[in-house]
Amino acid sequence: MLKEVVVTATRVAQPLSDLVADVTIVDRDAIERSGVSGVGDVLRRLPGVEMVRNGGIGGTTSIYLRGAETRFTAVYVDGVRVDSQSTGGASWEGLPLAQIDRIEVLRGPAAAVYGSDSLGGVIQIFTRKGEGAFSPFVAVGAGTYGTSSLNMGFSGATSEWDYALGAAAESSRGYNSRSTATANPDDDGYRNQSGNLRVGLNVSPQHHLEGTLLYSDLTSQYDSSPTKDDLSLHLLQTTGLNWKGRWSDAYSTTVSVTDTLDRYQTTPSVYLSTTRLRGYLFQNEYRQGNHLLTGALERREDNLNNASTAPRDTSRSQNALALGYGWRGSLHTVQLNVRQDQDSEFGAQNTGSAAWGLALTPQWRATASVGTAFRAPTLFQRFSTYGTPDLQPESSRNVELGVRYAQGNSLFSVTTYLNRVSNLITYVSGNGSCANGQASVPLLSRGCYANTAEAQYRGVTFAAEHTLGAYQWHGSLDLQDPRDSITGKLLARRATHHAVVGVDTRLGNWTVGADMELSALRYDDAANTTVLPAYAILNLSAQKRLAHDWTLLLRVDNANDAVYQLANTYVTPGRSLYVNLKWAP
Repeated sequence: MLKEVVVTATRVAQPLSDLVADVTIVDRDAIERSGVSGVGDVLRRLPGVEMVRNGGIGGTTSIYLRGAETRFTAVYVDGVRVDSQSTGGASWEGLPLAQIDRIEVLRGPAAAVYGSDSLGGVIQIFTRKGEGAFSPFVAVGAGTYGTSSLNMGFSGATSEWDYALGAAAESSRGYNSRSTATANPDDDGYRNQSGNLRVGLNVSPQHHLEGTLLYSDLTSQYDSSPTKDDLSLHLLQTTGLNWKGRWSDAYSTTVSVTDTLDRYQTTPSVYLSTTRLRGYLFQNEYRQGNHLLTGALERREDNLNNASTAPRDTSRSQNALALGYGWRGSLHTVQLNVRQDQDSEFGAQNTGSAAWGLALTPQWRATASVGTAFRAPTLFQRFSTYGTPDLQPESSRNVELGVRYAQGNSLFSVTTYLNRVSNLITYVSGNGSCANGQASVPLLSRGCYANTAEAQYRGVTFAAEHTLGAYQWHGSLDLQDPRDSITGKLLARRATHHAVVGVDTRLGNWTVGADMELSALRYDDAANTTVLPAYAILNLSAQKRLAHDWTLLLRVDNANDAVYQLANTYVTPGRSLYVNLKWAP
């Protein structure tokens, strides 16, 4: 059996069994079996992950890794960084699930490998890669709330080329997602057109050139007035060019040039914000026996075009040197990383991490790690009409311990962590003392961003998989305490405990499954006065191969028709049915 390979933990390919990091993998089969339309809906079923969304698919979405702010998760698509210099963090609603082949989730800070952004973790998203013979596919789906989808594409490889092309269209009339009297009572739907292209060329047996492209155009309805049909228009595009060369059995290099466009607009209310990211990476790997040395030079360029920041120069750059060392022995595993980022605004930012693993038995393994991380303020937080130019980077110190058991189809892990964040940036109410970056508005009475808080994210995550007879069980439980260290209050919209438990089995020609999502109460505000009640959601699925080339999927989400909220005044979907038919010879 081939070892499953992961690249997110150290930015180079490693067997999952060699890692000392806390990583979860979601493959295409699991994504298709889930039957969901949003990336956030896949992630919320994983250990250590919570999702918040304003309404249905297409609404503003936040992902919390171990309770950390959504901007504290670094996100990459085929190695291309995705981030908004307006809101901070990835615009999750704009990432098209139809084009995604695999997701790797790394929990815990990784700034010593990736630089700014990864105080809470890293999520790597990969599109389909061409392998084997020419393989086309077509899938159509329909469901509750007038939901419909069409997804098609093909992939394959020859001795010289590998290729994959995909295109998808999804739409839904939606439902009334806002429950306040001042909101338009119309249905709030969405439509999304997306595509991806991935082409590789074997220049020689030792050198491979690859280009990637992801495109997503999302239009969704939202309510901010009682009469207007408010629309958000979100365009996301990522492109990358990568060259991988193997110079010897020991030494290899990777050169990458990447570009990201994130454009967000609203109508009829006028708002437009465009983030442009460019990246340049020169990665080196040297393997000798059980030793792995890595060295990387990286440059980032961030640019924000937003009316609230004009006429200031809203761009910055970071130049970085990152070094890593890994060693795997019969009992011990060591991973060390250091990195320095030279920020054009903040100067040198130094981060490091050290991790150690011990094989207690062939089945049991213990791990321990420490690490530091930082995130530079967004350009909007510093230079908009709500900004403060002298904001400082947010920084963190993390320590974690873990134990993992693996035997056949049985897995069990427990990870405990403590992550302390300093200089946490929050939005403070205006009192006339907010010094603003715009000369025309020296003081603001409506509020501004400031380094006013400290946060502590601590908790323990249990995860397990086990096959008992014909039943495959899986589940996770998170007990956490994401808290403002100064006020002592819980951070908004995060539960002290949440869990997922599920089972899959065969019934005749059908593969059927059920999973239950549970969450304790949360508070919608920093003052902990507005309660979001606890909830439990039951999801059901059934899949059958109708013929050699045809697969039918049935999915019932929120089968118990639970009434719950992820954000105050926003309504979540009731019981929903989705049917999908796929042809893949």
